[in-house]
Amino acid sequence: MIEKTPARLLVIKLGALGDFVLATGAFAAIRNAHPDDQITLLTTAPYAEIAEASGYFDEVWIDERPSRINLISIQKLRFRLRRGMFYRVYDLQTSGRSSWYFRLMKGFNRPQWSGIAFACSHPHRNPNRNRMHTIERQADQLSMAGIAETPLPDLSWLKSDISRFGLPDRFVLLIPGGAVHRPAKRWPAEAYRALAAQLIDQDVTPVIIGGADEADLAAEITARTGAISLAGQTSFADVASLSRTAAAAIGNDTGPMHIAAICGCPSVVLFSKDSDPSITAPRGDDVTVLQRDNLADLPVSEVAGALRLR
Repeated sequence: MIEKTPARLLVIKLGALGDFVLATGAFAAIRNAHPDDQITLLTTAPYAEIAEASGYFDEVWIDERPSRINLISIQKLRFRLRRGMFYRVYDLQTSGRSSWYFRLMKGFNRPQWSGIAFACSHPHRNPNRNRMHTIERQADQLSMAGIAETPLPDLSWLKSDISRFGLPDRFVLLIPGGAVHRPAKRWPAEAYRALAAQLIDQDVTPVIIGGADEADLAAEITARTGAISLAGQTSFADVASLSRTAAAAIGNDTGPMHIAAICGCPSVVLFSKDSDPSITAPRGDDVTVLQRDNLADLPVSEVAGALRLR
C-alpha cells in the first residue's frame, strides 16, 4: 500500500498580538479541516513561540518583512515561498503586504489562495468585510474557502507557572500600555494611578503588566500606590495564566487585553476614537467596553463602576 504524501498548506498571520490571538479560532478551523496535511505558519518573530505552543502548525516560518527595494531579500523570500510547494494558502493577514506575496508566487504551481489578493482562487468577496469584527470576518473568509465551521478563539493551551511572581491571592491586572505610535489609545497614567489607589483601599492589589519599554509608565502608576509592576517580566503564556487567576483586568485597546478576555478574565477595555470596538474589541465571556473620543475625558469613577471582580 502506497502512503499518501500529506499536502502542504501555508497560513499567513504576521501580527499584531491582538489580531494573532483573535485568529486562533481560524487556526483551529484550518487544522480541523486539514487534519492530515502539513501546515506551515508564516508569522513574525514575536509570535513564533506562541504559534509553536498552539499545536496547530507543523512548522513556523519567520517573515523578516523585507522592504520592496531590498531585492536580495525579496528573491530569498520568493524562492522560499515557491520551494514550499504549497497547494493552498490561507491569508489571514489580508493586507497589502500579504497580497503582494501572492504576486511573488506567480508562475508554475501557484497555490490556491484564500484572501483578498487580486485574481486569487478563493477570494473573500464580502463587500462588508472591512466593517466586520475580526472573528466574524475570518470565519466568513474561511466559509468562502470551504471551511464551514470556525470556533471561537481559544487559548486553553497557553499557560505557564506564575508562582515565581509571588502575587497575593486577590489581584487585578492593569494594562496601561499600547502601541507607542498611537498614544491617543492610552488612558492617562494618572487615571490608572487613581484607580490603583482605589483598588488598594478595597484590599485588592493592582498588578501592572506590559512590555519592557513600558517600565517607566508602570513605575509612574505604582508610585505611592502599593501596586506591583511586572512590566517586562511576562511572556504571553504568563499573561494568559495571570488572566485566569486575576479578579479582573482593566486596560487599553492593546494585545494583552485580548488574551485576558479570551482566558475568561472579567475585562474592562478602554477605547478612544482612534479604534472601533465593533471591529477590534476583545471577545470573551465577560467584556465591558468603555469609549470616549478622548480617553482623558473618561472618569476614573466610570471605569471603577464598570469593574466586576470575581
